[in-house]
Amino acid sequence: MIVDYHMHLRDPDEKLDFSVSAVERFVERAAERRVDEIGFTEHVYYFAQTRELWDRPYQLERCKYDLDEYCAAVVDAKSQGLPVKLGLEVDYVPGRERELRDVLHPYSWDYLLGSVHWIEGHSVDSAPDRGLWAHLPVGEVWRRYFIALRGAARSGLYDVLSHPDLVKIFGMRPGEEETALHHEETADAIEASGVAVEISTAGLRKPVGELYPDPGFLEACRSRGVPITTASDAHVPELVGEEFDRAIDLARKAGYETVTVFESRKSRQEPIG
Repeated sequence: MIVDYHMHLRDPDEKLDFSVSAVERFVERAAERRVDEIGFTEHVYYFAQTRELWDRPYQLERCKYDLDEYCAAVVDAKSQGLPVKLGLEVDYVPGRERELRDVLHPYSWDYLLGSVHWIEGHSVDSAPDRGLWAHLPVGEVWRRYFIALRGAARSGLYDVLSHPDLVKIFGMRPGEEETALHHEETADAIEASGVAVEISTAGLRKPVGELYPDPGFLEACRSRGVPITTASDAHVPELVGEEFDRAIDLARKAGYETVTVFESRKSRQEPIG
């Protein structure tokens, strides 16, 4: 089985479009690329119901859409027999775990993605000379990123950690030994939490030009029995399932034979491919 469990419900111009017809465009592209099931995971900060959680202008400017409308579109498509799942990409905000849980509790999620894009109010992925990168050396950015990722894993909020080594997005890394230590310590936390990690082709479209996560990080997860999902992080239908041959190859080289499939926040394993 092949799943693409990270995409954003947009029209071809990347404008948010919470309609069954928008879902159908992604489903059609998935079928063309032989992807069996897809999951929608819009960014949590787009929804007015979460406004109290945010304080950055980037988030507040976007926080105006209705979470009920988004969920209804995906659930409606699912009820019509389309191979789709309802998810959300939820930024980890240390200290706000209870508020996040309360906001998300009323909805019938199939799974929730946890991600780290901001640390202490500074972005990790906006530009190599902005956000956290403008304030701290590379090694410290990496250290703080993986502390946050381990916090997300331990929070109990999420089913999957998305683009788990996003911090490498601009190709800036500490030394090999330090990098390996972050991977091993974080894999320990992920194992203890019981969440899955995402193999994402999105990194191939970023300056780093690599899949997320690094082979060494994925191997550390595999050795601990951490399950996986596969993802494109598509913001337009054309990107659904993009470069999935490379994602599946990475999974198999790390020793994975199965992929995780979710339904109502319960998981099962299915053979890859």
